[in-house]
Amino acid sequence: MSAAVARPDLGAYRRFVVAFSGGKDSLAALLHLLNLGVPAHAIELHHHDVDGGGPSLMDWPCTLGYVRAIAAHFGTALYVSWREGGFARELARTAEPTAPVMFETPTGIGTAGGNGPLGTRGLFPQTSPDLRVRWCSPALKIDVLAAAIRNQPRFLEGRSLVVTGERAEESSTRARYAPFERHRTSTLTRSVDHWRPVHDWSEQEVWAAVERSGVRPHPAYVLGWGRLSCRTCIFGSPDQWATVRLLFPVAFQRVQAREALSGKTIHRAFDVAALADRGRPFAAALDHPDALAQAEDEIWRLPIVMAPWRLPAGAFGDTAGPP
Repeated sequence: MSAAVARPDLGAYRRFVVAFSGGKDSLAALLHLLNLGVPAHAIELHHHDVDGGGPSLMDWPCTLGYVRAIAAHFGTALYVSWREGGFARELARTAEPTAPVMFETPTGIGTAGGNGPLGTRGLFPQTSPDLRVRWCSPALKIDVLAAAIRNQPRFLEGRSLVVTGERAEESSTRARYAPFERHRTSTLTRSVDHWRPVHDWSEQEVWAAVERSGVRPHPAYVLGWGRLSCRTCIFGSPDQWATVRLLFPVAFQRVQAREALSGKTIHRAFDVAALADRGRPFAAALDHPDALAQAEDEIWRLPIVMAPWRLPAGAFGDTAGPP
C-alpha cells in the first residue's frame, strides 16, 4: 500500500459517519475503518437517496437495497437522507424554495430547511467542478449530510469523524482535497472532523481491499461502469449513455423527456441521444443477466458476499463521473 495518509486519533471519536454511496471507494473507506479496529457499533453509514424516494430518474434503483445489505453484513447502522422530491423536484423548481431535507435518525425521521428564498431551476446541472452550477452534488448530497448533522442534538455529544472516499487519482480537483480537516458542520459546541482515508490509494489498492472483504461489487461495475455515480449522471461518457440506452431504455427516455421539457440538453454541446450515438455499449453489458436484473430491482436479492470473488468488468475502465 502507498504511504498512509496521516490519520486522526481514532480513539478520540464517539461516532464515525461514513458518507456511503455503495461505490468502491466509500466501501474501501469503510473496510479501512474496520481493519483499523473501529468497532462496527461506532460506525454509521449515511446514504443520500438522490431521487428522494420517488421513481428512478437519475440513480440506480438497486443502490439503496445494496447499501442496506452491506450495513447488515457488517453490523453497522444505516441512516438514509434525501431532499424531499429528490432530483426531479429540484430540477422542476419554479419560484419556490428548495425542498426540505429529510433524514433518518435513531428515533425517527428528522427534517430541516424548506423555507429558504424563492428560486427557479429548470435546467440540468452543468458539467463543471463549480458546485454553484453543478447543483446536484450540493443540493442532493453535501448539503443533505450537513443538514442531518446540524439538526441532531446527538452530534453535540462527543466528537464525530465524517469519513468520505474521494481519491486524488480520480481528478485534479480531488487531488487538492485535504486528507484531514475540520468538517463544515463543526462549531464551538459541535466537534466534527473530516477524514479521507483512501485519498492516496490507487484504484488497484481499492479493488484489492474489496476483494479481501469478499463483498460483491455494485452491479454497475459488473455491467461495465468504472465508477458508481448516478446511472444517468450528467458527466456520463458516450459509452455510458450508449449502454443506458441499450439496457435501460425507459430511464434513457425519462432524461430525454426532461431535456425536451427544459429546452436545454444535459450536456452543453450534445443531447443524450447524440452522446449515445457517439459511444458504444460496454462489452460486458449483456454478459451478466443476474447483475442486469438486480440493477433494476429496488429489492436486493443477490448474496452480498461473492464466492468466488471476481473483479468486475468495469474495474480500471470508463471513469467518467463528477470531478
